Amino acid sequence: MKQVLNILPMIVFFIFYNLYDIFIASGALIITSGLICVFYWILYNEIDKINLFSFFTIAFFGFLTIFFHNSQFIKWKITIVYMVFSILLLISQFFTSKPIIQRFLEKDINISKICWRKINLAWSLFFLLCSILNIYIAFWFSEKTWVIFKVFGFTTLTFLLILITGIYINYKILKEK
Repeated sequence: MKQVLNILPMIVFFIFYNLYDIFIASGALIITSGLICVFYWILYNEIDKINLFSFFTIAFFGFLTIFFHNSQFIKWKITIVYMVFSILLLISQFFTSKPIIQRFLEKDINISKICWRKINLAWSLFFLLCSILNIYIAFWFSEKTWVIFKVFGFTTLTFLLILITGIYINYKILKEK
């Protein structure tokens, strides 16, 4: 359920972009992200830090996009979010006892510390590469191409890394047994 809710703002953004323009789509993105946070609060009596961070960055960059009537602001949002994720994962990789990925998943998955560090590093590098890829596509391709890639390309890449991570974890669990 939570995964579907997290994808919903992107779908709404895509629909409104195709029906209107990037400015209306940015407004719809802000509203949808805010409603998702409210929905989480009503359903779970809490809002995930990631969803809250996402809402504030969407609201900030979306507002700038609408206010200045300049699509460059919303294009930078995903780069900054992915860069922050990459840096946080790297900090946890090298300066804490447990990587962030391990903290989120260790209750359900039992693998070695080295495996957790490999997974954490892979996700950090993934977010770094996605932030660079977003800059490239946002500023070297058309706005429409960027919107399509933002919604479908990044979603596909993320699902692929989730799949690869799951296969790696299952392989390690089977190997350790």
